Amino acid sequence: MTERRLHLNAFLMNTGHHEASWRLPESDPYAHVELAHYVHLARIAERGTFDSLFLADGPQLWGNLAQRPAGALEPLTLLTALATATEHIGLIATASTSYNSPYNLARKFASLDIISGGRAGWNIVTTAGAEAARNFGLDAEPAHAERYARAAEFLDVALKLWDSWEDDAIVADKAAGVWGDDTRIHPARHKGRYFSVEGALNVPRTPQGYPLLVQAGSSEDGKGFAARYAEAVFTAQQTVEDAQAFYADLKSRTAAAGRDPDHIKVLPGIVPVIGSTEAEALAAEQVLEDHIVYAHGVGRLEALLQLPPGSLELDAELPSDLPPESVIEGAKSRYTLVVELARRERLTVRQLIGRLGGGRGHLTFAGTPEQVADAIERWFTQGAADGFNIMPAVLPSGLDAFVDQVVPLLRARGLLREEYGPRQTLRERYGLPRPANQYVTAPAPALARV
Repeated sequence: MTERRLHLNAFLMNTGHHEASWRLPESDPYAHVELAHYVHLARIAERGTFDSLFLADGPQLWGNLAQRPAGALEPLTLLTALATATEHIGLIATASTSYNSPYNLARKFASLDIISGGRAGWNIVTTAGAEAARNFGLDAEPAHAERYARAAEFLDVALKLWDSWEDDAIVADKAAGVWGDDTRIHPARHKGRYFSVEGALNVPRTPQGYPLLVQAGSSEDGKGFAARYAEAVFTAQQTVEDAQAFYADLKSRTAAAGRDPDHIKVLPGIVPVIGSTEAEALAAEQVLEDHIVYAHGVGRLEALLQLPPGSLELDAELPSDLPPESVIEGAKSRYTLVVELARRERLTVRQLIGRLGGGRGHLTFAGTPEQVADAIERWFTQGAADGFNIMPAVLPSGLDAFVDQVVPLLRARGLLREEYGPRQTLRERYGLPRPANQYVTAPAPALARV
């Protein structure tokens, strides 16, 4: 039995990742704002001994109301509720460095980490798109490189704030009348290009030291940022060869940044559609594709490719004169992935929308539980992944199927834990040490790998 174990993260998105999932008879089109729905999903993932669950977010109304359930509960608020309904699973939320301030966001994540007993994680995004920018008084989104420069300084400030209390700053000496030691408090005193933050955080240092740091950009700027800061990376690749190249590149960049490459976990996304036979799984996938409203998909694809409305024809391939990736200021890595997929497989716009409808560029896989487990094992053992971002096409049924049918196979192959065991922090789940406080010379003790 191998000592290396899969890391599984449940990426939860309203009724499922397929854009037509809400139209199925089993789906509740109001579930995206129901706490009970997310509690149920979290408990399914915990039954499957997942390391963590993840909620995406953005400071704008996504898409149009006709296409799929729109709007979302604020993720840190929702995860605080889920912290009281679960015991073991990690709780990861997306939050933007472009449209937040370091002090407030550091405080919120520190609070979640304390409330959950050390299970918080932050998916760090720079937020592409003019829609979000206009919600914060900007005429257009900042340039790609500018967003990442701001994100780097944001992280530096947040790390100062999370370390502004030493672990033993609270003395609680009732006899002496001394609650805390002011010499063990370290104000940030940060003055930089984007931020000026003077004081210490008003929350003590948390069980993990600071949240697990997650990143999801695969552009050159994104990979450079991940190599410097990230401890888990959510990524999208369509082939094992592309995933192997990304994995090797990111591990190499992390080592070049002076970090242990094993301290960054690469988790590609996979959208599994499971059937008792391959034909049954393909039929279920076809049902979802048959429910796609292609007019919605065309508009979304034109926006991603930065084309004017009416540029794409459903039964033709993508135009040969698309904007080059170098001029894209939005989601650069997703743009490249989608264009390469369409060119490589010579897909029509209709076919491409069908492929993107399930996972927006993430790997979609229809098959039996054994075939899904085989694909996961292949990527994991052949240098393409440290684990997976599981993105069920339909919720809750898709997550139930994965936990009940695929998880036992992964356990039987020695790839996944049988049970959680003693309570651990999210960092411990990912086999990561608790970070040393930058203001204290003695390093924090390393934690055992799981």
